[in-house]
Amino acid sequence: MALPVVDPSRYDAQLSEKKAAIEQQFGDFSLPDIELFESQKTAYRLRAEFRVWHEGDDLYYVMFQPGDKHQHSRLESCPMVSEPIQQVMFKLLDYLRPNEVLRRRLFQVDFLSTLAGEVVISLLYHKPLDEAWTAEAQKLKQHFGIHFIGRSRKTKIVLDQDYAVEKMCVNGRELIYKQVENSFTQPNGGVCIQMLAWAQDVTRDAGGDLVELYCGNGNFTMALAQNFDQVIATEIAKVSVEAAQYNIEANQVDNVKILRMSSEEFSQALQGVREFRRLKQSQVDLNTYNFSTVLVDPPRSGLDDETVKQVAEYDNIVYVSCNPETLQHNLQQLTQTHTLQRFAIFDQFPYTHHLECGVYLTRK
Repeated sequence: MALPVVDPSRYDAQLSEKKAAIEQQFGDFSLPDIELFESQKTAYRLRAEFRVWHEGDDLYYVMFQPGDKHQHSRLESCPMVSEPIQQVMFKLLDYLRPNEVLRRRLFQVDFLSTLAGEVVISLLYHKPLDEAWTAEAQKLKQHFGIHFIGRSRKTKIVLDQDYAVEKMCVNGRELIYKQVENSFTQPNGGVCIQMLAWAQDVTRDAGGDLVELYCGNGNFTMALAQNFDQVIATEIAKVSVEAAQYNIEANQVDNVKILRMSSEEFSQALQGVREFRRLKQSQVDLNTYNFSTVLVDPPRSGLDDETVKQVAEYDNIVYVSCNPETLQHNLQQLTQTHTLQRFAIFDQFPYTHHLECGVYLTRK
């Protein structure tokens, strides 16, 4: 991976530059005052992936030059990752170097941590993982007292569990989230809390029911359920759906239904174009819902044209975007029917040009 240069003395200036760029990029819209949410200046990233380099008896992490998979340099420190990851990442290499079974053909290490201090580590290999590997990995787990997973082609060995449990305090309420390794979670926990609090605030008086597309493990769902009578959240990834179900129970939320459906399928179900057995199995009758608000947190590609049309059917729209370019494109259509009421910048990725945006629109 290519890492940003973490320089806290430059943080404020870089964030101001990002805000100015957004104001210019969205200058054609009638923008409300932009709300700016800062990150911690160091130790802000809760997950990270590192390539491992073998050189004789040595073993170390490398970072590559942007756009170049060959030019690399040795990684001696990583102030961007969370304290729990920093505490273990180099000690792990010290343990692996003399262990032929665990180090041989290891090519990547993935870290997932939580604000609560839990860590899950995945070791990725270009070799089959056998009983000898499992025996040594058990010793590794006992040594560090954290969760380890081994991955190789078509193989996943979980020594005890493949997830961490996050706890976030949002507006005075603790929310619990099961976060599974190799599945999407928000990388910057401190900023994620601010995103959830902002989304709660903008929908406080929305009323009615909420539909959420691309809900993942229910990150926003758990926080926003308190603002609505009922919530339907859709997600296509099976692992994320299972995590969301866990989170519903852990947070004792009783007004949320998670459906394993794509946004297109949900639109078809809502319009009565198709019947879905999954709806009957979940005991969901969409005719009983009064959807006032839709929340979308799409991938970098943004919303396709059909989904934009579907989203425009709701009175209130919460759109969380990790790509300002696709957000700008989608807003060109959505602002024909809706008015931009709130616009927020969340600095999920300090010291890079990337950031997260949140917009709230209401029907004209």
